[in-house]
Amino acid sequence: MAIQWLDDIVEYLEDHKVADDRYILKLKQALEYVRELQRHEEKGRLDGGLLEAALDRLENEFRRLLVENSVPLPMSCPSSLGEQPCITPSPLPVAVIHKLQAILGRLIANSRLEKCISIYIEVRSSNVRASLQALNLDYLEISVSEFNDVQSIDGDIAQWGKHLEFAVKHLFEAEYKLCNDVFERIGLDVWMGCFAKIAAQAGILAFLQFGKTVTESKKDPIKLLKLLDIFASLNKLRLDFNRLFGGTACAEIQNLTRELIKRVIEGACEIFWELLRQVELQRETPPPSDGSVPRLVSFVTDYSNRLLGDDYKPLLSQVLVIEQSWKHKKFQERFLIGELLNLIKAIELNLEAWSKAYEDAVLSRLFLMNNHWHLYKHLKGTKLGSLLGDSWLREHEQYKEYYSAIYLRESWGKLPALLSREGLILFSGGRATARDLVKKRLKAFNEAFDEMYKKQSSWVVSEKDLREKTCQLIVQAIVPVYRSYMQNYGPLVEQDSSASKYAKYTTQALEKMLNTLFQPKPVKYGSFKVRQPSGKFNSGVTDQYHSSPTVTTP
Repeated sequence: MAIQWLDDIVEYLEDHKVADDRYILKLKQALEYVRELQRHEEKGRLDGGLLEAALDRLENEFRRLLVENSVPLPMSCPSSLGEQPCITPSPLPVAVIHKLQAILGRLIANSRLEKCISIYIEVRSSNVRASLQALNLDYLEISVSEFNDVQSIDGDIAQWGKHLEFAVKHLFEAEYKLCNDVFERIGLDVWMGCFAKIAAQAGILAFLQFGKTVTESKKDPIKLLKLLDIFASLNKLRLDFNRLFGGTACAEIQNLTRELIKRVIEGACEIFWELLRQVELQRETPPPSDGSVPRLVSFVTDYSNRLLGDDYKPLLSQVLVIEQSWKHKKFQERFLIGELLNLIKAIELNLEAWSKAYEDAVLSRLFLMNNHWHLYKHLKGTKLGSLLGDSWLREHEQYKEYYSAIYLRESWGKLPALLSREGLILFSGGRATARDLVKKRLKAFNEAFDEMYKKQSSWVVSEKDLREKTCQLIVQAIVPVYRSYMQNYGPLVEQDSSASKYAKYTTQALEKMLNTLFQPKPVKYGSFKVRQPSGKFNSGVTDQYHSSPTVTTP
């Protein structure tokens, strides 16, 4: 008031020329002094600082009301977070909100709004952080250098989606409404700015940074699925994000969210369009030495069906639509279907090339038997199998039968001929001659059997049903002939001092050995190894082929 009076006096004297310049200059100096006093010595303005002390007490009361009514409360919420504890911010009672608004009115009148906002942001953001800490969010701080590929943090990515949804729909939603309730009389810009700072300080930026970290990880087919999971979480919360963080004050959150979505879409599309090339590049690698189903084959069949499933196909289609729209192109669903069918066609060409790489023709037959059965079994009754058609599936089933028959004929099927009865039924040379023939033929049989068993003991028939069927066919080809031969001619050598050399196996032992053939080896989980000529993919499982398709990729 004093400043205003002095200001009016100076203006009047200057306008009416009723005082000399020296006098007016002194008044101006006094006016400036009072203004300085107002700026730098607020506590000296009125009654030795009693007003300031009162205002300080109001600020303390403002903080106290917030702190005492901002205690996170645990509650059970199994539907949204599984076994994780859920924390919900305690709503401020209406009476408390009215008190806060009344205190704000007094403090704003005395130019203390910024201090009130600072207190509010500090208390409420701390409350949200305390709520989130109960969810064990340490994984949000992980860096790209701390994990090899997305599979190693698969559980974290799944939790990330649930935790982000809970944070947005419960914690930040509550803060958004509370900011509006407390600061609604002051204006939209104030309470939106307040909410934006709470959200940023409480942890929304850490959630977005984790998503970005995943996009920066090594490229791998499984990463496509994880990027689609992230896209699904963000897309599910799209309306909530637009409503809560759509204001100018949330520009940083908006920019980070847009950047994350862009990186997710571009990363997912890059991997998808590169899949066919990666499968084709694997054609240059050697086939599995044990004749089993290469990991590439088992992975691609399972992977393609997952991409066509209800969980991923809508997401992948949406991502591809967005990517094509950025390029001013129109996406059609047949592009996605065609690309996946091309993957299977590439697998067929790979199998043909791999089968020709074996030096052992029998192993090549086993390899083709294995893989044709795998394609038939794992694609029949699936969406991908339906797209390929019944005739395609029957063709692979018939190929399995064809190569199974050739395999048996060219390997174990040759052994019964070694136990020939020729010269034994109507022999004319006496018992000694018959014994020599039996010994010779049993020795030839044992040597052929041992050699074949030793070689094929390291071979693998991946599918249990095919393995059991193949062993059964071998047993049926060998054991009855061997049993009959030993029953008829075994006594000729069993009395010999070197009987164990010729009657080396009992029928039961022979059958047991044959039924233990082709057992799969333990394998690591993962996707196929990716090759690097394009420089686009740079990580994968090292030994991609020596595996059993009975173990599926997670």
